[in-house]
Amino acid sequence: MYVAVKGGERAIDNAHAWLAEERRGDRAVAELSPEQIREQLGLAVNRVMAEGSLFDPDLAALAIKQARGDLIEAVFLIRAYRTTLPRFGATDPVDTGAMACDRRISATFKDAPGGQVLGPTFDYTHRLLDFKLAAEGEVPEAPMAEPRREATPHITDFLNNEDIIEREPVSDATPGDLTRVPMAFPAGRDIRLQSLARGDEGFLLGMAYSTQRGYARNHAFVGELRIGRVPVEMEIPELGFAIEIGEIELTECETVNQFKGSKTEPPQFTRGYGLVFGQSERKAIAVALVDRALRWEELGEDNQGAPAQDAEFVLSHADNIQATGFLEHIKLPHYVDFQSELELVRKLRAEAGASATLADREAAE
Repeated sequence: MYVAVKGGERAIDNAHAWLAEERRGDRAVAELSPEQIREQLGLAVNRVMAEGSLFDPDLAALAIKQARGDLIEAVFLIRAYRTTLPRFGATDPVDTGAMACDRRISATFKDAPGGQVLGPTFDYTHRLLDFKLAAEGEVPEAPMAEPRREATPHITDFLNNEDIIEREPVSDATPGDLTRVPMAFPAGRDIRLQSLARGDEGFLLGMAYSTQRGYARNHAFVGELRIGRVPVEMEIPELGFAIEIGEIELTECETVNQFKGSKTEPPQFTRGYGLVFGQSERKAIAVALVDRALRWEELGEDNQGAPAQDAEFVLSHADNIQATGFLEHIKLPHYVDFQSELELVRKLRAEAGASATLADREAAE
């Protein structure tokens, strides 16, 4: 199939060189460093880490620079690099209740225990271009604010106390690992949440929006949204106990959903859940909404035929690396395939033309 492009190594090398030149841009402008990307384009870095399944701000910043700002290409680079890393073991589950929260809000309780912490957010900004940023002036220092260090209880814990929200099942089973075992259907919630956590933000945003517009009858409240850092611990066999090996930044969203009950469950609130690397609150909310929509069967609800309720559709198309690979492969040489199609269309047209001529003759006679 690719015989026709054999010997094109020189053209490919030149294309790579041209790409490097375009990446650098005008040499009269100072070069952008990975450190600048990491510190000043943090939300882009967070998205690459989340969809790349690798928490490393430095590598994510480097990937963004190499990809010229194409975040999906940067995710691809991170995913490819991740496959080369040895796996030394598994960490203990993180305790998000012990999160040092930079931001923690609830749309269900105004006076939430632990307080509302607005944190760094666009929610209350005017969507007007700030031309002062182009002037490269000094940024005024924000008032000193320390992350909330004490344990912050989850909002749903208070609903648990009233027994009006479904209880999360407790299981000792080891969760599946989507990075090591290919997805199979039906997929359990552990695998679904992993897939959604590294799914494309735009795709999941569209799916989540569809649930709010009636495609799944999913009316949700944001019970809690929190962003902060949590310690990561790992059991060391030689020591016999867990030690802290670092910390990561996470965004966690728990939604509280209306539920009138079903044949198997009483009327109560139900849950949607999203957990994502970095500050990625739009993604975390979208994951929580789609997670809830996919739980229709286990809650005994009717399937409304909504796209967001179809696990195979959602999970098979959420991964932007798979989608990109399949989409972009069609721009590669398909000369032999097309020539066969071309010959087939020519033959069919010739046969159709001959049949039409014959029919005209018979009509004339």
